[in-house]
Amino acid sequence: MIYTITFNPALDYIMLVPRCVEGEVNRTESEKIMAGGKGINVSIVLNNMGVENTALGFVSGFTGGEIESILNKMGCKTDFIRLDNGFSRINVKIKSDKETEINGQGPNISDEAVKKLYEKLDTLSDGDTLVLAGSIPSTLPDSIYCEIMDYLKDKKLNIVVDATRDLLVNVLKYKPFLIKPNNHELGEIFGVELKTRDEVVPYAKKMQEMGARNVLVSMAGEGAVLADENGEVYESEAPKGKLVNSTGAGDSMVAGFLAGYMERKDFLYAFKMGLSAGSASAFSEDLATKEEILKVYKTI
Repeated sequence: MIYTITFNPALDYIMLVPRCVEGEVNRTESEKIMAGGKGINVSIVLNNMGVENTALGFVSGFTGGEIESILNKMGCKTDFIRLDNGFSRINVKIKSDKETEINGQGPNISDEAVKKLYEKLDTLSDGDTLVLAGSIPSTLPDSIYCEIMDYLKDKKLNIVVDATRDLLVNVLKYKPFLIKPNNHELGEIFGVELKTRDEVVPYAKKMQEMGARNVLVSMAGEGAVLADENGEVYESEAPKGKLVNSTGAGDSMVAGFLAGYMERKDFLYAFKMGLSAGSASAFSEDLATKEEILKVYKTI
């Protein structure tokens, strides 16, 4: 079973405003509301691909209820912890001549709520996969990823971490199964600029030397690189298509990789499925469907 954790889920309120003028009343041309958060995105794409998984995390208030409702209507299995304060955040995304985002703060997560999360983690079994993705809310310590991985170190789990800078570097000592930085995030860690796939490879290997078993580096239009635990390195240019929406593309890549790996236990196939899923979401208004992913896969 695959489990994802989203510490600070959101309702993403996306508005298309043809002409947005500061200080005036602006009207939308279209709008939609989606359940958001990196772990939730991974769960949605896995569900779209027919891979059973459970979304964990914290929700609160009427917005938390709507997040659960949206996911359940999509067929996603959830096991959120309901908080008794505040409400799950709303992230406003204004698409106009420029894109503007206003992200909410989210509710306070108490020690008691975190304890309930650990109780759920106690039920994980050897062979399960846990996805830790995204930033940490201000009400939790930055060390929470490390604390979770240390807590689970005696279980034989495949733990995936999609985070940035110190959040990512600090977990490497726990030997995560997979990490997925993009080329800019990887460059920031080492203080270099990485533009090409060839430039990425030695730094992906350095992340392995620091503890990561498999390193998947997304590079938007430049494609992706995988350094796997068998010593192989795979590179691919990006599939051809029109960029429609980059939000969730990296999360989709993680989901595609995991779906591919679970299906065949083959890293090259997993890499191709990850690249296909990430690209298919980038080419779509919403997170990619299985049909869209397989269509892109045939072009790789």
